[in-house]
Amino acid sequence: MEQARRQYADEAKARWGHTDAWKESQAKPAEVNAQAEGINDIFRRAAAMRQGDSASPEAQALVKEWQDFVSANYYACTDEILAGLGEMYTADERFQKNLDRFGEGTAAVLSAAIQVYCGK
Repeated sequence: MEQARRQYADEAKARWGHTDAWKESQAKPAEVNAQAEGINDIFRRAAAMRQGDSASPEAQALVKEWQDFVSANYYACTDEILAGLGEMYTADERFQKNLDRFGEGTAAVLSAAIQVYCGK
């Protein structure tokens, strides 16, 4: 687990290390356990919506909560950044696999809900 975390951190730095969002994320103190539980809670609730409508008020509220969580704990998560995250959740099999551990299709429903939220 720790090795994978380091690999993702190195890859993220290589891809986004030059951005303001990356710099902001590195300046915030890491409270890993509290953040992980918050992330897991949001992803569990996304998994519960797999059979629902990604444009529903509940799905859209969850996306807003996710955006606010990222902004509060990592970096200012603009709609543009959020849309990119949503695309990555299904385009990158590592992210899809991680999200789908909460239930098959979690990545797809969260990605679709994010795209609706961001007007894509």
